[in-house]
Amino acid sequence: MKVDCLVVGAGFAGAVCAERLAASGRSVLVIDRRNHIGGNAHDRPDAHGILVHPYGPHIFHTNAERIFAYLSRFTDWRFYEHRVLASVDGRLLPIPINRTTINGLYGWALDEAGIRAHLDAVRVPIDPIRTSEDAVLASVGTDLCDRFFRGYTRKQWGLDLADLSASVAARIPTRTGDDDRYFTDRFQFMPAAGYTRLFEAMLASPRITVRLATDFFQVRDAIAWDHLIFTGPLDGFYGHRYGRLPYRSLRFEHEHLAGIETFQPVGQVNYPNDHAFTRITEFKHLTGQQAAGTSIMREYPCADGEPFYPVPRPENEALAQRYRKLAAAETRVSFVGRLAEYRYYNMDQVVGAALKTVADLGA
Repeated sequence: MKVDCLVVGAGFAGAVCAERLAASGRSVLVIDRRNHIGGNAHDRPDAHGILVHPYGPHIFHTNAERIFAYLSRFTDWRFYEHRVLASVDGRLLPIPINRTTINGLYGWALDEAGIRAHLDAVRVPIDPIRTSEDAVLASVGTDLCDRFFRGYTRKQWGLDLADLSASVAARIPTRTGDDDRYFTDRFQFMPAAGYTRLFEAMLASPRITVRLATDFFQVRDAIAWDHLIFTGPLDGFYGHRYGRLPYRSLRFEHEHLAGIETFQPVGQVNYPNDHAFTRITEFKHLTGQQAAGTSIMREYPCADGEPFYPVPRPENEALAQRYRKLAAAETRVSFVGRLAEYRYYNMDQVVGAALKTVADLGA
């Protein structure tokens, strides 16, 4: 088979590249070793008709109007602002930490100035900030760090805060007011009909052929292509030449609760200190579906399984840089996405990286 462009992976990185390349007049073959499109953002109705995310909750948010406008070509939207509670000492308290969190935890009634003064008093002065522990202690002090972050991090990453780069903790702000939204981006929406429908629209061009349940490494010699877009693990492309890049994986436990309108007050509740799972997602909050029962999912981080998250540590970044040097020397291959670039991207950042990649290719 001969195509202008072979795209490996039908998630956001691959689908965006395929759509743009096809729009520029190229023939595109998209392959994915899974039996569905959408990558980890894939969603589908469960046995009870409730739209669920099999690979964990995917909440779209961005400050980039051009990215929102681009995706809006392929979906209508449902306005949704994600809210997260943390189960700490028998209470459900907002995360990111805000005034409500601190007052609820300690039984206080401080105003914003009081919260600011409290945080100023408990912060640990650390300079320079190198680790996630440094970042959290410098933001909220020891007690809040231990109650909200230390246990969650150990479960999520299998590492202590002190063993992770500062970039992980830096993703979570601290607020002195009552804003309890998890994100503050300008555009916060969910695809009205779900992510899979968005991907179907994105890949609908007659110039795009999609082959699922197809492993690139088994068919690479049977396909002729002028340019390759690779969105899988970067180290895997090179046969783990320098050793394996560490990834964190997840195991998901789905449960349907018949006859219950809602299980929890928000879409996501974190469990930093109790249980083996890190969080419970209730999908009806995310999708706005009306149904007699509800479907929830518990999330268990693990070391082995599908690669989900690059592990942000200096030694891992150094190894990734060795692979990136190999990638930079390629003239007919582009590497795009969280796994192919070994970067902790949000969905909108993946879309942005994909758009830049194909723009550089003249699409």
